[in-house]
Amino acid sequence: MFLSKKDIPYNERLIFALDLPDNEEALRLVYELGDSVVFYKVGLQLFMAGRYFELVRQLIDMGKKVFVDLKLFDVPQTVGAAVRELRRYGAYFATVHGNDAILRASVKEKGGIKILAVTVLTSLDQADIEDLGFKASIKDLVLSRARRALNIGCDGVISSGLEAPEIRKGLGDQLIVVAPGIRPVANVDDQKRTVDVEEAFYNGADYIVVGRPIRKPIDGISPKEAAEKIQARIKAIFDAPM
Repeated sequence: MFLSKKDIPYNERLIFALDLPDNEEALRLVYELGDSVVFYKVGLQLFMAGRYFELVRQLIDMGKKVFVDLKLFDVPQTVGAAVRELRRYGAYFATVHGNDAILRASVKEKGGIKILAVTVLTSLDQADIEDLGFKASIKDLVLSRARRALNIGCDGVISSGLEAPEIRKGLGDQLIVVAPGIRPVANVDDQKRTVDVEEAFYNGADYIVVGRPIRKPIDGISPKEAAEKIQARIKAIFDAPM
């Protein structure tokens, strides 16, 4: 078991993926969730909808933490410049996807932002990785990318909870591990490498990202009730005697 020892409030370990078509709908859900969610991931859908950074600032003004998930990928100079511009908005996390030079450029310009390197997307499985030309297993690829991210100076990585134990065994507790693809119940969507709440944290995740299971609960409860249930499960994990 690799339960996180980092000093993170329980209620901040849940990051809600705010994947909605516009700011108005996003804010309606934020108000509905109230204090059941403290940390929000804001990604590409809202970026393309416009007024993205207006929403980022509104969330921060509401006392929320914001994870800018744009998976920046371009020539190193361009990514570095983008991270430098991002510093003024108050984001807590930002994702970068790319080779060592891209990661190095983002770390150089990060200021107070914590840079998370993407390892392998949770929508990919071993067959997808092989189709992309990689000969290694997903576990080996994730660990290799995590090791490089650590050596370059990234603060953490995005990794499925399935590979989190490999990161903890190979690199200890040095990196923040954020685990997406969390499915509290049976998985029926496009995520292929999923784990539940308990497995993610026992495998070494520091944070989990949950979207659809909160936004569209399948058991007839409200989004706020779904978030509260997950928060209760997280608290039980970290309150349990070791």
